[in-house]
Amino acid sequence: MSVSSKSGEDHCCGACAAPAAQPRPELPRQVAWLQGITLAWMTVECGVSLFAAARAHSVALLAFGSDSFVELLSATVVLLQFLPRFPLKKAHAERTAAVLLFALAAVVVGIAVLEYRTPVETSPLGIAITAAALVAMPVLARLKRRQARVLNNPALAADATQSATCAYLAAVTLAGLVIYAVWRVAWVDTLAALAAVPILLVEGRRTWRGEGCGCCG
Repeated sequence: MSVSSKSGEDHCCGACAAPAAQPRPELPRQVAWLQGITLAWMTVECGVSLFAAARAHSVALLAFGSDSFVELLSATVVLLQFLPRFPLKKAHAERTAAVLLFALAAVVVGIAVLEYRTPVETSPLGIAITAAALVAMPVLARLKRRQARVLNNPALAADATQSATCAYLAAVTLAGLVIYAVWRVAWVDTLAALAAVPILLVEGRRTWRGEGCGCCG
């Protein structure tokens, strides 16, 4: 056997023994835009909501601001899948998103219990930010679901659920703030916060089981 053929044989064996590592998927432009917009909007929404909650002593606004923070984390989890120096698998990202949903449900209940008797004030700023979220978040949720189906990405689908949940929370929070501003019903603020808990638990359970996306069928 010639030296050249032996060298080629060794090269072949070496290639078979140590297959090349699969490259990490590139970040799709649509996902980059969606998550960039989400991060920017949720940063503003979180800051404004928490500031308004502190001024108005509103449990519902505090829960809504906490949801905005969880949405920030969820959007970050999606982006981490595509970073070469952060090896986050899809399954791990999906489980993380589910844990965030459960954590948010616990935060909402805890805040509602602790702040139940705290006097509430009317919050024009809170009404404005929740009304804006009610318009923006359903659009983001729909676009994320579409991309999740295209990419078969459960974490992005779970993040779409987070955006849809944010829209739901915006609706119930806005309703509570408006009802209090008009009729001064003190308990409606706590009720608005607790109304989001069932959907958070259901969606968290579906996401944990890998059913939260509808992209894998």
